[in-house]
Amino acid sequence: MAESLEHNGNSPRRLGSVLRGLQSTFHHHVAKGIGRIDKTVSSSVIGRFFKLEGSGHASEITGSSFVKELRAGATTFATMAYIIAVNATVLSQTGGTCACSLEDRTKCDDVPGYKACKEDIRRDLVTATSAIAGLSSFVFGLFTNLPVAVAPGMGMNAYFAFQVVGPNGSGPISYQVALTAVFVEGLVFIVLALTGMRQWLVKLIPATIKTATGVGIGLFLAEIGLSYSAGIGAITGGFKATPLAIAGCPEEMIDPETRMCEGGIMSSPKMWTAILAGGIVSAYLMSFRVKYALIVGIALVSISSWPRNTHITYFPNDEEGNMRFDFFKSIVSFHPIRNTLNVLDWRISEDSSQFALALFTFLYVDIIDATATLYSMARFCGAIDTQDADFPRSTTAYCCDAACISVGALFGCSPVTAFIESGAGIAQGGRTGLTAMFTGVCFIVAIFFAPVLASIPPWATGCTLVLVVGCMMIQQITRINWRYLGDVLPSFVVIAFVPFSYSVAYGLIAGIFVYAVLNGLIACTVWASGGRLEPEEYDAKEYWSWRGSGRAPWFIRAIARKKSVGKADKRIVERPGRMGTSFNDESRPGSSDRNDEMEMEMESMPQQNPVTPMAHSK
Repeated sequence: MAESLEHNGNSPRRLGSVLRGLQSTFHHHVAKGIGRIDKTVSSSVIGRFFKLEGSGHASEITGSSFVKELRAGATTFATMAYIIAVNATVLSQTGGTCACSLEDRTKCDDVPGYKACKEDIRRDLVTATSAIAGLSSFVFGLFTNLPVAVAPGMGMNAYFAFQVVGPNGSGPISYQVALTAVFVEGLVFIVLALTGMRQWLVKLIPATIKTATGVGIGLFLAEIGLSYSAGIGAITGGFKATPLAIAGCPEEMIDPETRMCEGGIMSSPKMWTAILAGGIVSAYLMSFRVKYALIVGIALVSISSWPRNTHITYFPNDEEGNMRFDFFKSIVSFHPIRNTLNVLDWRISEDSSQFALALFTFLYVDIIDATATLYSMARFCGAIDTQDADFPRSTTAYCCDAACISVGALFGCSPVTAFIESGAGIAQGGRTGLTAMFTGVCFIVAIFFAPVLASIPPWATGCTLVLVVGCMMIQQITRINWRYLGDVLPSFVVIAFVPFSYSVAYGLIAGIFVYAVLNGLIACTVWASGGRLEPEEYDAKEYWSWRGSGRAPWFIRAIARKKSVGKADKRIVERPGRMGTSFNDESRPGSSDRNDEMEMEMESMPQQNPVTPMAHSK
């Protein structure tokens, strides 16, 4: 009897030991299989092209591997997937190509035919957003080898929809003409990139400002993750004396005028589901280096939000919720682009001034926003060349970004840009273009699974933006020069303005303005005093030159090279005849050219004091 009890007592222990052994064996075989895949791909042409670690390439990227890049690409897609639904919703507010004859365009939504047309436009834009995001990200990763995904940008789509075209087409120019402005913007960007002007403009920005921009983007992402529109709903826009306020209440308890919670602060079930199932679970898994921690958190919150008749459902029992649920039920569905494909209108003479204004605004916001984001993401993944202050294939990157802007206009979308959510994939180990390419593949697949992927609620990705991307990107703050006020204050202005103005471009503009005015006044004071009056820690300031760092644009280098060659040729022509050169030497083929080259080399050598024969003999 005792032996039987002892045997029964040991059974659970033996079972646990067997299970642990099976688990260990399974993990070992999985790790071994992944390692074999990584080794095979790294040693192939693909590995060498993307400079994966172990490829044998002279510039192979340390820490990169094929499976890690795929995982990073999936993470980037998971944090960006909201753009499929959000961008389509924002742009569809313009009414697209739908016609409405009412003078008061706000009443067009009361017309059944117009409302149905807007819904058809929204579904067109779901497909268009997925298609252009997939194509742009794939092409960008292939040609630049950077882990940066590209898609229609938030902020620019709102400016396009609510200020340029206007709700239901109530703005100064039509939807079709606005797309023409976007198309032309892309072409102008290509010219700026090919001439090197876009890169040169970035190099003119002081290094401390560019570093601060990355920190500001991290806080910006954290703010987005805490908001209602694309996050967990922990903060809201304040009212009057309170510009930003704590929230966390159910959306139905927010006053539509003041945007403040009327009650139930920090009681939203959606917010707490996101914090616990998304944030805490993801952070816990990350602390044990679980590789798919972010995807697990996003999937867990999303699946929990899909059942109806719950407090956290993404499909409430109203018109919008029913519309979402009907779209979600189809699961696999392809909706062709019928109304927004290639609808550019080149008749811009009627609205030439508004067209020029829209084009200029798209240009200056994109050239600052997209360029700053690209630079920050390149710095985040360690691709910045410290000597040149640039990242590899920058011209190709800017050209790809510009070309995709024009292609996106043909699809009916607002300007595409590098996405700051790419930082989530970089945080997961993405280092090469394979990350962006796999993100692009996921967007292409999403064209057919748009009903499911467009149903990822914003609170499912909010904690990812707060806990991971914001936390990781803010680490760059230690690289700011905190010793000199002329660098500290502009950097702080950028860090503060990027999240609070809800725009990378405006934050960067504010920082550059403060930097130029403050340091300009200081420089004038130092010059006027002859160097006798200098601010504290003036010697600790970062070096900056109006000429920028690194090499000048290629056309400037070509002009300078042509001038130098012309001057050299002029010196050769004006030089008197050579002594000791016979007719036979001059007539010998190539001898004259070789003599010219030798004399030009001698002229370029530093002059030394001549050594006389007598001095030599001494």
